[in-house]
Amino acid sequence: MDFALTQDQKMVRDMVREFAVNEIEPIAAEIDESREFPKETIKKMAGLGLMGVVIPEEYGGAGMDFTTLAIICEEISRVCATHGVITAVTNSLCAYPIYHFGTEEQRKKYLPALTSGKSLGAIGITEPAAGSDPASMETTAVDKGDHYVLNGTKQWITNAEAADVFVIFAYTDPEERHKGMSAFIVEKDHEGFSIGKHENLMGIRATGNCELIMDDCKVPKENLLGGEGNGFKVVMHTLDVSRIDIGAQGVGISQGALDAAAKYAKEREQFGRPIGKFEMVQDMIAQMAAQTDAARLLVYRAASLKDGGAERFTREAAIAKYFAAETAVAVTRMAVQIHGGNGYSKEYAVERMYRDAKIVEIYEGTSQIQKIVIARETLR
Repeated sequence: MDFALTQDQKMVRDMVREFAVNEIEPIAAEIDESREFPKETIKKMAGLGLMGVVIPEEYGGAGMDFTTLAIICEEISRVCATHGVITAVTNSLCAYPIYHFGTEEQRKKYLPALTSGKSLGAIGITEPAAGSDPASMETTAVDKGDHYVLNGTKQWITNAEAADVFVIFAYTDPEERHKGMSAFIVEKDHEGFSIGKHENLMGIRATGNCELIMDDCKVPKENLLGGEGNGFKVVMHTLDVSRIDIGAQGVGISQGALDAAAKYAKEREQFGRPIGKFEMVQDMIAQMAAQTDAARLLVYRAASLKDGGAERFTREAAIAKYFAAETAVAVTRMAVQIHGGNGYSKEYAVERMYRDAKIVEIYEGTSQIQKIVIARETLR
């Protein structure tokens, strides 16, 4: 297995890194404080082809692979995890399932707007009573002939504040549990659809994270995604793909914290010399570097399996997401420690990185759920 990047991947990496440093990093602390969704930056990113990375060119996408998407999510998250997850959600949790499971009519209608940045996408899985167990969701969809009527509430929805298109999961047959779940493409202007409370989060604070409320929401019959009763298949496959991106986000957060800690360790002096000269600080730097590199390789492995057409990559995606999430939390904690009192101040980026890192252990399946998936797949 060759983990060397292609020339195209290197060009994309360098382009995204330059954009992230020049356009995203200067506003990262500001939007963290204000919680203002970064619409203008996202428009610029769409202009660079970053909102439809794996979508074929015929639908307005960049036609690149999932390894490249992972590289993009890492480079953006390196300076701002908020922008990183907005990128991941639009690409993997909205545009991708519409492309992979959608009809040709659905692809032509929704993908060009998503990939160009004219529309932003989101996904609605989690509910107040259904988090780690999506089969416990209570949202229903009733067939009314030429349309469905959806009722229910979704929670913790990234991009919700600014999104135009949502992939929503609901039960068309609640008695059948996961076999009765279906997926729908819902537009923000559909009758009976509204945005609820804007969440005040610990980290990734400018992601427009809100509730979605469906009160007799009318959705056209042609917006059923993947066929009635196939919603659980859609959500499980989509999560396998998105866990690669979220793993890459964890790697990006870790790399950003490592870079900041190494720079600080060379500049900060105590006892007459840079703190990077002390073995206890070097021990933390070594752990941070090794864990970050290992997480990156696990993410690349999962992405390469998807790119290679593997029928199943559930185990590898779960391992990548689990390890990268745990690494992000551990690395940012050590980065704060290396900064000492300064690390506890909002004047230094590692404070924000530490808060941002925690969510990687929670969304797209908690670390505990990832371990269940890993064990189950290993014991097959």
